[in-house]
Amino acid sequence: MQSNPSIIATNNKAGDWAKLAADIKRWGQELGFAEIGITDTNLANAETKHQAWIKKGFHGEMDYMAKHGTKRSRPAELVPNTVRVISARLDYLPPKAKNSWQVINDNNQAFISRYALGRDYHKVMRQKLQKLCDKIQTELDSELHSELKAFEYRAFTDSAPVLEVALAEKAGLGWRGKHTLLLNKNHGSWFFLGEIYTNLPLPIDAQATNHCGTCSSCIDICPTRAITAPYEVDARRCISYLTIELKTAIPLEFRPLIGNRVYGCDDCQLACPWNKFAEITQEPDFNVRHGLDEVSLIECFGWSEAEFQQKMAGSAIYRIGFKQWLRNIAVGLGNASTSPEIVNALETRKNDEDAIVREHVGWALQQHTN
Repeated sequence: MQSNPSIIATNNKAGDWAKLAADIKRWGQELGFAEIGITDTNLANAETKHQAWIKKGFHGEMDYMAKHGTKRSRPAELVPNTVRVISARLDYLPPKAKNSWQVINDNNQAFISRYALGRDYHKVMRQKLQKLCDKIQTELDSELHSELKAFEYRAFTDSAPVLEVALAEKAGLGWRGKHTLLLNKNHGSWFFLGEIYTNLPLPIDAQATNHCGTCSSCIDICPTRAITAPYEVDARRCISYLTIELKTAIPLEFRPLIGNRVYGCDDCQLACPWNKFAEITQEPDFNVRHGLDEVSLIECFGWSEAEFQQKMAGSAIYRIGFKQWLRNIAVGLGNASTSPEIVNALETRKNDEDAIVREHVGWALQQHTN
């Protein structure tokens, strides 16, 4: 949190704040953001829904989703003096990536969620948000110093208890789809979200309206039926949760359904009609690295820990660690077409020092011997 001991003066003209809001949106686009919206901090409706979701246990082992209490839905409790949230979205769909369905339908390849094919979005978003904050600070110092005595802010990108979809929806960046991701009528859903909590009393944007209608494509295509009702996901069934957030053994009932999805799952987005309007990212950091858009399961499984760390350095995938990576790929290999090469690859790790890896490798070998 950046702050000075003084506080915002109360005699600012509305026109000054309106101009600043327009400037912030322009500066954001100059930094590469696809869109900027501004909203207040009233998340009462979202808080009720979030608490009901937690009560159902749908967050699984993601204890951090519950432990912060109302700080997640009441921005001023997380960052004192917050009166506005600047919400930003950044397209991530990489250019020249191999067609997702081609990879998913080739059970010898490893499917990796499109958001993780390039550099870790946490770093990219954080840097851009900080640059935007720096720009705001500079302009305030030079233009509104007599009216503004302090600029307080804190930037987030999937790194703190923040209801980012609810905030982005209120800021007019899109609406929450039935798969619970944010959808934009003109740009689909292939984008990241980031937020700046601030004490600047900026004018707010109109909330987005819902355009899902009667469509159920995302619900119908989910391999594990994780979308238990429109606008509600049971994370315990979601492949993204199972391959990324879950640190223990993947439940047996879900392993065959995971297929070759070794890191995340994009099926609900791939099926969404609104993504025909999605745009390719202009951010070079999100370009495909190390051929991850069409790498084979056997190749991934053959990496040493040093190779994993080298190839995944700077990637979101690095966060799950080598053993969890092997666990996930073992499931993928168990679902691959039986061949001597697949069996031999699994045999190389059937005595792995990690108990979870051994168990998943053992399961995978059984799929090819039964």
